[in-house]
Amino acid sequence: MKFKNTFGDLPSVKSRSSALAATCVLFLAASSALAADEPKTVNADASKRIPGDYKPGPDSLPQDGVPRGALEGPFLFRSQIFTNTVRKYWIFVPAQYTPDKPACVLVFQDGQRATKTNGSLRVPQVMENLIAKKEMPVTIGIFITPGARGEEYAEVNGGNPNNRAAEYDSLSDNYARFLCEEMLPEIGKKYNLTKNPEGRAIGGTSSGAICAFTVAWQRPDEFRKVISCIGSYVSIGYRPARDGQAMVSGGEIYPTLIRRNPIKPLKIFLQDGSNDLSNEFGNWFLANQQMLSALEWANANADRRTEPGPRYQVNHEWGDGSHSDSHGGAILPDILRWMWKDYPR
Repeated sequence: MKFKNTFGDLPSVKSRSSALAATCVLFLAASSALAADEPKTVNADASKRIPGDYKPGPDSLPQDGVPRGALEGPFLFRSQIFTNTVRKYWIFVPAQYTPDKPACVLVFQDGQRATKTNGSLRVPQVMENLIAKKEMPVTIGIFITPGARGEEYAEVNGGNPNNRAAEYDSLSDNYARFLCEEMLPEIGKKYNLTKNPEGRAIGGTSSGAICAFTVAWQRPDEFRKVISCIGSYVSIGYRPARDGQAMVSGGEIYPTLIRRNPIKPLKIFLQDGSNDLSNEFGNWFLANQQMLSALEWANANADRRTEPGPRYQVNHEWGDGSHSDSHGGAILPDILRWMWKDYPR
């Protein structure tokens, strides 16, 4: 902004000294007046919060008197759909599970992070507390890592297995097939899992979130509840046309697909933060806002046309976090409550 000189021509040095002294007096008086008008901080601790500072609440911590479930695993699994890969998975079995009644299902990607007892997500602990309070149904949790290429499971430099992007950021039905044709039947040998798609939820963070959405998008007959935190609805999976091969779109095309296709019977929670990533693949926060806009537009358009059929059930929460699990983990209990609020107990 360009400021104007409202004092006219510059005076002499002597005059300038007098003017400067007067200006200082006026400045101090004005500063005092402004300070008097400033709102007082009610909570000193709140003033110290930095963007992205989200802490787990009571429902993410062990509680006295809550029946303890069992986290089984990790187990190794070699897929026939993602050939030449090996991955780990864990199974959370709540204390209330009995084999005579089919249990609901929650599949979570990046299982190595989702199950960490001192991590941001702590999904099994949240499930344990909410099931005990009957705020979600009896649910078996299935926590799966991405595949690692080769015969041995490994996390690259202590991070993600190296087949993660190929599995999670692709818009194909391969991961949905892997779950429905391989993993769920394998776990179903031991546990009675519901086949009702309304009783099956799938979630993840970052690329694990777009993976969860893709499974439900491809197979709403199998999964109808999606938990998406800091979802990577950007061009990680994009491949340009090359050597006679057609261009392949990444997650950046999902808002278009949502707007141009019939509504699917899905319930979706979106979380992201205003300080999420912006790089060559896209802007994560804008991409998540585009997802929300597309889902809401699809509903409004169907209502305007009085079209019969389902509507997207969609909820969201935007914060000020970066590309981190912290915010999603902090609100995960409320996400799960909303996800299951109308489901029979």
